[in-house]
Amino acid sequence: MRKALIVWGGWDGHEPEQVAHVFKGILEKEHFDVEISDTLESFADQEKLLGLDLIVPVWTMGEIKSEYAKNVLTAVQNGVGIAGCHGGMCDSFRTNVDWQFMTGGQWVAHPGNDGVEYTVHLKYSSSMLLEGIEDFQVKSEQYYLHVDPAVEVLASTMFPIVPGPHSANGAVEMPVVWTKRWGSGRVFYNSLGHHADIVEMPAVTEIMRRGFIWAADGKLVSEQKNGASAQQNSYTGMVDNNY
Repeated sequence: MRKALIVWGGWDGHEPEQVAHVFKGILEKEHFDVEISDTLESFADQEKLLGLDLIVPVWTMGEIKSEYAKNVLTAVQNGVGIAGCHGGMCDSFRTNVDWQFMTGGQWVAHPGNDGVEYTVHLKYSSSMLLEGIEDFQVKSEQYYLHVDPAVEVLASTMFPIVPGPHSANGAVEMPVVWTKRWGSGRVFYNSLGHHADIVEMPAVTEIMRRGFIWAADGKLVSEQKNGASAQQNSYTGMVDNNY
């Protein structure tokens, strides 16, 4: 059975405990063994993290010890998936640039605050991860993020919807859902999820379900590749020894 760790906390306005339990339900339906924690001390044991298939951060505007962040980054680099949403993943630790480098982006603004009505546009790309999900409307915060150019964008939204100083730049297509790689690990992010009711929207729930599975599957793919590489190296060595 695949193992997932959900760690929630930080700013209460994002309803981290409620969102964590929504995610737990999604993962358990996919037959994950799920542990929920409300402390960053859960990132202290690197060996335990390396034994996971998936890490799900639900932590906003916190401070993380450098060794804890390093443990998570190392686990993901070695094949453990990481997946999350909204400020729970890309506004977790504003002073830790390594975390931002791994996750692929950082929140900087949400013009109009909560209650902005906008469209999420699903994009065609080399990934079929969100195939079949239609464009949909949401009424929530519209995240403006600083985004790593290495990410693969799977869904986006258009700015500006709400007037402001950013409007002077004209139309901007902002990523909403993306994937990226961190070493052997898979990274999945969805900027929707200001409150638990947004996560429970059918389209958002389905996006997160697929993202969790995709990120976790990277562990097995990484192990298979490493095993095949080791087998090939062993075979090559045997041939060399015969000469």
